[in-house]
Amino acid sequence: MAAITEAELKRQLAEGSPASLYLVAGEEKYLVKRWAQRVIKAAAGDSFPEFNRNELGSAAAVDAIADAAEALPLFAPHKCVAVADWDPETRDQTELQKLKELLQNLPETTTLLFWYPTLDLDGKKSKTKNFMKWAAQYGGSLLCQRREVSDLRRLLLREAEKAGCTLSRENASRIIDYAGQDLTQLLNEMQKLCAYALGSRPAGEEEPPEITAAMVEELVPKSTEATAFLLANALVAGNYEKAYGHLDALFQQGEDPIAILGALSSVYVDMYRVKAALESGLPATAPAEYGDYKGREFRLRNGERNARGVPLPVLGESLSLLLQADLALKGSKLSPRTVLDQLIARLLLAAKEAGR
Repeated sequence: MAAITEAELKRQLAEGSPASLYLVAGEEKYLVKRWAQRVIKAAAGDSFPEFNRNELGSAAAVDAIADAAEALPLFAPHKCVAVADWDPETRDQTELQKLKELLQNLPETTTLLFWYPTLDLDGKKSKTKNFMKWAAQYGGSLLCQRREVSDLRRLLLREAEKAGCTLSRENASRIIDYAGQDLTQLLNEMQKLCAYALGSRPAGEEEPPEITAAMVEELVPKSTEATAFLLANALVAGNYEKAYGHLDALFQQGEDPIAILGALSSVYVDMYRVKAALESGLPATAPAEYGDYKGREFRLRNGERNARGVPLPVLGESLSLLLQADLALKGSKLSPRTVLDQLIARLLLAAKEAGR
């Protein structure tokens, strides 16, 4: 087969013709789990599924996987063997060769599923690269990537409607800004917001309750990445009060100072890359060709918006200040809060000088 799309996998399962082999992996773990569950359900069937579903863990030996895959299904035409978080990098060449031979000769009555609910496969490593190539060659390989912001917005609007609530596009975007793009986190926040909105509806009221901006502000905790973006917004705008307010919020949430600095640095790196691309006559999306932006292109769009009016040398100076703060956090006797307070003051000063 080859790499397959979600639509192709959905069609195969709906037609009752699952392949003999699937690899389901990727950074969007919610989708990895959802598609793995659908493959297991379809391949194990409705007749005695408890007898025709073998679930193995990351420590499973190839011999154990082969024994499960080669056993005939019981009282049904098909069975599923699901192996979670199996890491080829921890296996020797003898075991990997055994696996390849198994994948080449899987019985038609078995669907073997390798799925990755927590482990991230690194396709640049040689053993993993070969494993992923075999999965695509002898079966179907589905990589679940992060959704675009527009897709996430539509999803939140649908979830609100299904729950009997109304949600504006603006507030859907606000939820994504605050909670980030992880689907599991977003759906958890939507469940909480819908429960609150429905619970707050006056008795006898039949109109669907609205999830308001005030509810989002009160109930959705801002992720480190989201707050770092808002902090960078305030810094390049020279807004002293907002900048320190966001820093206060991060410390009150108990965020690690190094994580705070890392998130803020990422926002400034995005701005610098976008600004450099634009000044070189390239589109703002050009850094996606060499940076880690797959499924996260929204960061470049945010970087373009943030960097408007900020000269490239100022962004370069800001990156230097961030580097100095990183060294201070790791080697200075100053408290982490003092280091970050000083950093914010220096970044605000750099933005102020740029505005003159």
